[in-house]
Amino acid sequence: MQIEMSYWHLIQNASLVVQLVMVLLVLASVMSWTFIFRKWKTVAKARRAADNFEKRFWSGGDLGDIYKQVQAKGKRTYGMENIFEAGFREFARLRKQDSAVAMDVLHGAQRAMRVAQAREMDALETHLSFLATVGSTSPYVGLFGTVWGIMNSFRALGNVEQATLSLVAPGIAEALIATAIGLFAAIPAVVAYNRFANHVERLDNRYDTFSDEFSTILQRYAYEAKG
Repeated sequence: MQIEMSYWHLIQNASLVVQLVMVLLVLASVMSWTFIFRKWKTVAKARRAADNFEKRFWSGGDLGDIYKQVQAKGKRTYGMENIFEAGFREFARLRKQDSAVAMDVLHGAQRAMRVAQAREMDALETHLSFLATVGSTSPYVGLFGTVWGIMNSFRALGNVEQATLSLVAPGIAEALIATAIGLFAAIPAVVAYNRFANHVERLDNRYDTFSDEFSTILQRYAYEAKG
């Protein structure tokens, strides 16, 4: 007797638990790829925005003019622009106060930049934890489906007088499909997580460097104004 061994037939005839595992892994894979494309666009946009703003910032233009240009963009600002806008806005607000000390003005601007940077990093890190979870757990979920399927196959052998490979092969094959789907879901998620985590960390370092350099400029302006 010839046994149907096509992938679709094996999936259809798998036990309910194994089918649920497969469905869960497929959903995790679909969500992972959705977040991967979204994160790729987000990180690419943040890198382009940082490159463009740094060129404009270090071109020697007046900070007030740059601030007005950033404000004119409204909600379309992104990444480093938001950090600059928050810092300069707080700096300008505190500098108007006659009783303000230069160092207090600087510290206020630095706090505003740290808050803005934290918000930007929170947006960049969104969904990274999901990719890490899928990458680390999918192989084990698939392995659970495999173990369950193989266990059912061997239990079925107890009901026959003569065990043959043709009896146990379909059950083992359908169980191994769960492991394959688990690896299919995990590998792209792990690769994407490592890549995006590296890009996000590099952006965070760029934001830190810019905040320090901008703070130095604001410090000079603050003491010149008080002087």
